[in-house]
Amino acid sequence: MHDSGEMIQLMNIDGERQANPEWDAYLSDVDDDMLRQFYRDMFYTRRFDKEATALQRQGQLALWVPLRGQEAAQIGAGRATKPQDYLFPTYREHGVALTRNVDFPQMLRLFRGISNGGWDPRENNFHMYTMVLAAQVPHATGYAMAAKMDDAAMTPEQRAEDGTAVMAFFGDGASSEGDVHESMVFAASFNAPLVFFCQNNQWAISVPVEVQTKVPLSYRAQGYGFPGIRVDGNDVLAVLAVTRWALERARTGQGPTFIEAYTYRMSAHTTADDPTKYRLDSEEAAWVERDPLTRLENHLRATGIGDDAFFEDVSRGADEMAARVRQEAMSFPVPQLENLFENVYAEAHPLIQAELREHLEYEAGFLDQADATAGGKHA
Repeated sequence: MHDSGEMIQLMNIDGERQANPEWDAYLSDVDDDMLRQFYRDMFYTRRFDKEATALQRQGQLALWVPLRGQEAAQIGAGRATKPQDYLFPTYREHGVALTRNVDFPQMLRLFRGISNGGWDPRENNFHMYTMVLAAQVPHATGYAMAAKMDDAAMTPEQRAEDGTAVMAFFGDGASSEGDVHESMVFAASFNAPLVFFCQNNQWAISVPVEVQTKVPLSYRAQGYGFPGIRVDGNDVLAVLAVTRWALERARTGQGPTFIEAYTYRMSAHTTADDPTKYRLDSEEAAWVERDPLTRLENHLRATGIGDDAFFEDVSRGADEMAARVRQEAMSFPVPQLENLFENVYAEAHPLIQAELREHLEYEAGFLDQADATAGGKHA
């Protein structure tokens, strides 16, 4: 159906809507309220990203992974899913997390270094963040293969409505990892209901996308025997339509799809990175003109869907959200170190129990502050 390398765009960089009968069919329910919600989602995501970056700079987070510039790709993809779908993120899918009702403050537990996650993935079908590059993609493939077995007894009509689709998120750098290749082989061979969603943000830390591939990344799907499609990742409507199409294919037994969302990371790879060392200011400036938030704002203003009062309300609400994020993040309880021993095995293990006893004995060998103060008074 696709694989042409043509980039699907339904809203140009000025916010002007472009008719496309093929893809407009997947947007029939998008009304003014939904468009306003998309903008709110994107704006809140960017505001959260800004607040988390500030928290890291102030020493309250060990690390943060910014996403500025990728909001449309994430909100469009996330809003295309159904509740029963299961999503496997990397470490940058903060906007997707919003669409799956993951509470923003809880996402900071991992980056504050007090949790291995922060939320229960079973509550919203949104998996834990994966720090190891591309490691989540084989997990997503296995989950999709199992979901296909679970849904095998459904009629085609039931699968189309209630079947489970799985989506794996990764970046252009991760696309070169063997995990992605192996996952695509398995997904194709077993016709798994899986969408490979690659956010091509042009840079794998300091390595440009030209070093990852000489052709559009979406072409890679051809080698595995399933469709690949390239979409303007800064166009929330195009991403929504293309992702809905891919998820529909997955649910109805047509197998996997590869989506390349062509976008740009407008900030650093992480707060430990300095992009001025490897890319030009002129490149960043060129992508500012394609800012997904500005694009949608222009559309809302030009069509009368959003006025000054609406945008002021969104900004005010985002600031209130950011204040809550900061307050909750700063008040997280500090877990006891011995809790680490409880999460190594599902059941008690003699060696781990012995190590815990040794650890507690070691800690008991130190005077606490109160004892030290009391001892000083009587010396």
